[in-house]
Amino acid sequence: MSWGTELWDQFDNLEKHTQWGIDILEKYIKFVKERTEIELSYAKQLRNLAKKYQPKKNSKEEEEYRYTACKAFLSTLNEMNDYAGQHEVISENMTSNITVELARYVQELKQERKSYFHDGRKAQQHIEICWKQLESSKRRFERDCKEADRAQQYFEKMDADINVTKADVEKARQQAQVRHQMAEDSKADYSSVLQKFNHEQHEYYYTHIPSIFQKIQEMEERRIVRIGESMKTYAEVDRQVIPIIGKCLDEIVKAAESIDQKNDSQLVIEAYKSGFEPPGDIEFEDYTQPMKRTVSDNSLSNSRGEGKPELKFGGKSKGKLWPFIKKNKLMSLLTSPHQPPPPPPASASPSAVPNGPQSPKQQKEPLSHRFNEFMTSKPKIHCFRSLKRGLSLKLGATPEDFSNLPPEQRRKKLQQKVDELNKEIQKEMDQRDAITKMKDVYLKNPQMGDPASLDHKLTEVSQNIEKLRLETQKFEAWLAEVEGRLPARSEQARRQSGMFDAQNPATVNSCAQDRESSPDGSYTEEQSQEGEGKVLATDFDDEFDEEEPLPAIGTCKALYTFEGQNEGTISVVEGETLYVIEEDKGDGWTRIRRNEDEEGYVPTSYVEVYLDKNAKGAKTYI
Repeated sequence: MSWGTELWDQFDNLEKHTQWGIDILEKYIKFVKERTEIELSYAKQLRNLAKKYQPKKNSKEEEEYRYTACKAFLSTLNEMNDYAGQHEVISENMTSNITVELARYVQELKQERKSYFHDGRKAQQHIEICWKQLESSKRRFERDCKEADRAQQYFEKMDADINVTKADVEKARQQAQVRHQMAEDSKADYSSVLQKFNHEQHEYYYTHIPSIFQKIQEMEERRIVRIGESMKTYAEVDRQVIPIIGKCLDEIVKAAESIDQKNDSQLVIEAYKSGFEPPGDIEFEDYTQPMKRTVSDNSLSNSRGEGKPELKFGGKSKGKLWPFIKKNKLMSLLTSPHQPPPPPPASASPSAVPNGPQSPKQQKEPLSHRFNEFMTSKPKIHCFRSLKRGLSLKLGATPEDFSNLPPEQRRKKLQQKVDELNKEIQKEMDQRDAITKMKDVYLKNPQMGDPASLDHKLTEVSQNIEKLRLETQKFEAWLAEVEGRLPARSEQARRQSGMFDAQNPATVNSCAQDRESSPDGSYTEEQSQEGEGKVLATDFDDEFDEEEPLPAIGTCKALYTFEGQNEGTISVVEGETLYVIEEDKGDGWTRIRRNEDEEGYVPTSYVEVYLDKNAKGAKTYI
């Protein structure tokens, strides 16, 4: 069916319909454009999401990605980046293949439509002019006919009147003839115009208008086909990325299937294994006999050899006590007050009130009792050196040999340090070789440079290599020492708690207490093949671990002045603001810090505490 034959009289409606078709096309273009914006926004959000959960470089999170579950999660994040990239591809392809192309086509369509309807209006105007000419010719013919009829009637009237002269009759006859001739001319002209109009009208309705409407119809059909093709392209753009998106999802599934719970469990063992053996049974200690203790393999002292000047050990292996006691807790047990805090001053000027009377000592637990004995006993000189080392550890110094770590962790740290030093040595050696080659080039081609100018740099590099080698030897010695103490991995670890005798029980007890107070909560006993050995001060020193300062969990304001005269306390002035590093554990004391070197306990009732909810908090000890 053709619009030219069926809709020959619907010019205005076709004009409205074609405009509506263009509006539909522009609406679809707007829809696709908004879809591309959504795809870009979605891709951006996916990329930001993946970036947000990426591990930060040189952080603890990066170490966590050794585990297979974390590796799978990292693979998921990487695949999400690729997934987001496919949505960006969708946006780009829709923009280039649909939005841009349809926008250009709409402009062409508007120009083509404008041209066709311009031709239609021109044909309408032409037929209207022909119609007006026909109407004008028809009215003139009608008027001339009426004039000729009136002139004829006037002539006949004059001819019948006997009173009219012959000249008047002749004049009327001539006038009638002229009017009759004008009517004949108008008739001929009207007939000619009418034939012309009929021809133009036939051309208009059967040639021009059908041709124009046919072109408009073809234009509209092309528009419909084009929008259908764009919809197919819309689907194909999505379909093209489905295989790649499927690959991304397959990689995520593959990563999930690669998770190995056994491997992760083994990594946890490697990360946190201390190398210690579990402590042996603690023997019953009979307090019914004054100044005597029942001797056990795991007692702090052995009274069997009081008269012997040398210490005896029960075996080659080491024995550890209390490996699960936190090092900060042990240090706090050494330094925290052993008396209940004084009540707050009752006077209006509390700054003048001293500590006040102390309450009687409360019943101590066995562990606390042992540390109390240590504080009241008189240790040997090497025990003082151990205490000095423990104090330096408490203040934040890091031992170079990582002696603050358990054996297994220490071995890993030393091995890591040795590997780093070897890499630095290799780097320096490569630099030395490069300088040597450059010097040889200068020797062969003096115009390129002075060989002597490289001697200083070469000497400096050689010195650096020597320093690094000495450093490596030092750490390798420590590593060999640790590996020599650790049991073979292929054999079952067998360790026994050593027993030793001392000439002075009080002195031995103090040294044992010194080893108990090491941050790793353990001590080591060794013996030679003959069953005898000497206790060196360095062996005691190595038992102390270094600790990081406790983080501040809030602040506090001193309500009263407190003069910290007892061991482990700190003096504060009324109104002073300090950091809280440990809450009151129920004993009435709060641990605070003024600066890195000054920290201690104050009565909880003497300060007003403001805890930080976002802080991780001080460590809680068992």
